[in-house]
Amino acid sequence: MEALYDFKTTTLLGEPANLAHYRGKVTLVVNLASQCGYTPQYAGLEKLHRELAGQGFAVLGFPSNDFGAQEPGTAEEIASFCKLNYDVTFPLFKKLCTQPGLEQSPIYQFLGKSGNLPDWNFSKYLIGKDGVVRRFFSGEVAPDAPELRQAIKAALAEK
Repeated sequence: MEALYDFKTTTLLGEPANLAHYRGKVTLVVNLASQCGYTPQYAGLEKLHRELAGQGFAVLGFPSNDFGAQEPGTAEEIASFCKLNYDVTFPLFKKLCTQPGLEQSPIYQFLGKSGNLPDWNFSKYLIGKDGVVRRFFSGEVAPDAPELRQAIKAALAEK
């Protein structure tokens, strides 16, 4: 696979999902966890998603229990948590493994080819309209950080 948008996956609630749906859009792929110190970033991610959706942007959330076992919930528990606490409307996909090894998701195998894998929850990959990684941001970088906002703006401006 040469682009993120070449992958098929599953939504958080078990429906088939084809990431080709996002081809031509800029996306922000985030590994999520509901019991992390960075969990309040859900609010900022949702704000970004709502604010920029009309410009061809989407946040794509992939829950992961890789760091500190901070996403132990079932798909239903995660969905409920996100809706009740942060009114999340951006797409959420099935829980997956971000780290190298036999269990690593093919999506994160692809993302890791950028030279970066998450070292904690809420790591972010900015993906261009062509499905290629443009930038990586650690979980410490908040959704409203100027460097992230500027990178999104630049990716949206690309042809």
